[in-house]
Amino acid sequence: MNYKLLGSSDLKISEIAFGAMSLQGSDADNAALIQQALAAGINYFDTADLYDKGANESTLGKALQGKRKEVIIATKAGNQWRPDGSGWDWNPRKEYILSAVEGSLQRLQTDYIDLYQLHGGTLEDNIDETIEAFERLQEQGKIRYYGISSIRPNVIRAYVEKSRIVSVMMQYSLLDRRPEETCFELLQQHNIGILARGSVAKGLLVNKPATAYLNYTAEEVQRAANAVKTLSNAQRGPAQTALRFVLQQGPVTAAVVGIRTPEQLQDAVAAADAPLLNAGELEQLKAAVAVNVYEQHR
Repeated sequence: MNYKLLGSSDLKISEIAFGAMSLQGSDADNAALIQQALAAGINYFDTADLYDKGANESTLGKALQGKRKEVIIATKAGNQWRPDGSGWDWNPRKEYILSAVEGSLQRLQTDYIDLYQLHGGTLEDNIDETIEAFERLQEQGKIRYYGISSIRPNVIRAYVEKSRIVSVMMQYSLLDRRPEETCFELLQQHNIGILARGSVAKGLLVNKPATAYLNYTAEEVQRAANAVKTLSNAQRGPAQTALRFVLQQGPVTAAVVGIRTPEQLQDAVAAADAPLLNAGELEQLKAAVAVNVYEQHR
């Protein structure tokens, strides 16, 4: 497993990160899978208070008991469940962030969170107020660092200008190269790490039947999947090829992979040791479909 510093922080994280949102088993099953991930060298685990109404944080917290000093825990806040459980509302207000962290700390069974992330964001938010909440939590020692999870270039720019974020989580894959145009260079210039999610495009680059995705037609998705398959071999299967494409982009610190089964874990971990894509192979993948760009929130 390879490890990289996350932006300007001192968090040295595995380039394959465990996305806990996909966990669906019992606490015992989830703990067994997470122990396998630890044994494979994964040290970064990502969740959110939104996932399964907090139960995702709880199952992760139980699984990591006794391992706290060995792992880096990231969670998110900003989406507030309604009292009746019918859905959630966006709430980036200072008082809510300060209260939400207490629930996350309790469910995760820890007294600090390594990376606390705003789970979204709009330009209509009182961004200064939100930043004040994260800064206070950092001063109190309840969080070590903070970042945002957003695909909106205008929101990302605002936080780059106003805050001390160390990371941005965003969707990025061969079928979603939008961050290349508006975010990669900016974040690299400011030493802000990128946590890439959706690296296999919901499985469309690996094993799912082609269907329309973002602005791509099913035929274009199939071309991208075919390019991935063409460059795959015994040492680097389709999943590893798709992940290596993401991991070899300079600004990307880690790929946060949703893992639910031992097979998915094995596929993800194998990408860390898979043969690198050479320059020609990277260009071949990029040429498979036209690069897409953000049409909104620019």
